[in-house]
Amino acid sequence: MEIYQATQEDINGVANLFNSYRVFYKQASNIQAAEDFVRERMEKKESVIFTAVENGEYIGFTQLYPAFSSVSMKRIWILNDLFVTAESRNKGAGRQLLHAAKQFAKETDAKGLKLQTAVDNIPAQHLYESDGWIKDEQFFYYELNV
Repeated sequence: MEIYQATQEDINGVANLFNSYRVFYKQASNIQAAEDFVRERMEKKESVIFTAVENGEYIGFTQLYPAFSSVSMKRIWILNDLFVTAESRNKGAGRQLLHAAKQFAKETDAKGLKLQTAVDNIPAQHLYESDGWIKDEQFFYYELNV
């Protein structure tokens, strides 16, 4: 298994994973929109994507978005997406993608990484907690759709 930062050459493979990730979260499948979205993020340098490839097949990805902490005056990376295909789960791809994100955060002198996951996504919660992520119990998070 190979884990690396995705480039333009990986757009199709990552877009297929991104589409499957969205379907997992109950969104309609739309490969073209997924490809357009991934391409735009990469071209505008608005996200950093790491991918897992095994025997030439794309099996997982994680996507990081930059944010900043005013208090620490440092960058924070939002680990917005983490997905591994169902048939490739429990092989360590998710953990390796998390480690790639952590290493990248260190290399970019970031304060750290943040993520959120669905309350019912118990397998992901176990992965994060077993990898040293700490569940925030000090803050509430609010959303406003516009």
